[in-house]
Amino acid sequence: MSELLLGSIDLTKIDKKYIVSTDKNGQPFKNGAKYINIAVWVNNEADKYGNHASIQMGNKDNKIYIGNLKKYQKPQSDNDFVEVASDNDDELQF
Repeated sequence: MSELLLGSIDLTKIDKKYIVSTDKNGQPFKNGAKYINIAVWVNNEADKYGNHASIQMGNKDNKIYIGNLKKYQKPQSDNDFVEVASDNDDELQF
């Protein structure tokens, strides 16, 4: 089963030295793209803030946490109500 995770990245924590703009041969990407390599850690249980995953960048010696993710939960709709049958439909109860 697939799950949707939503979250955000703190852009102020991204060190420009981790932005990749060249391929493995040192040539700029043809489309001018710039990338940042990340690792996403998915937890078995939510943390105390309700986060189910975290986003990290850097390398094995310098790990920087830049964001968190939570599982998407479909909002309950007002249309999901249950009708209760009444014996007396002529009276409104307030």
